[in-house]
Amino acid sequence: MAIAVLSSGVTGLNAAERALGNSAHAIANIGTQGFQPSQTNFTENAPAGTGVSISMRGQQLLQVDAPSATNLATETTNSLVYKAQFDLSAKVVQAADQNLGTLIDIQA
Repeated sequence: MAIAVLSSGVTGLNAAERALGNSAHAIANIGTQGFQPSQTNFTENAPAGTGVSISMRGQQLLQVDAPSATNLATETTNSLVYKAQFDLSAKVVQAADQNLGTLIDIQA
């Protein structure tokens, strides 16, 4: 059980890290003419409770003379949400690690 929770927490860490990187990429390209940021979507793995996966719909370049389609307010909010998700996933991993250590100590 503790190993499944540990795995679930790690998938949350990986998904949050990729989403945060995507948001940072969009913010870094806010001044790029015609830039269209990727859309990030989270999906719960099957069976339920085994983690999360992430998919990103590709970015594309709009007309060269068009302004960037990056919305700074949206990307800043997304960054804060992804950071909170990363922190919470890290707490899940930490709790699973402590529980796993307790199980190993009991059996010794």
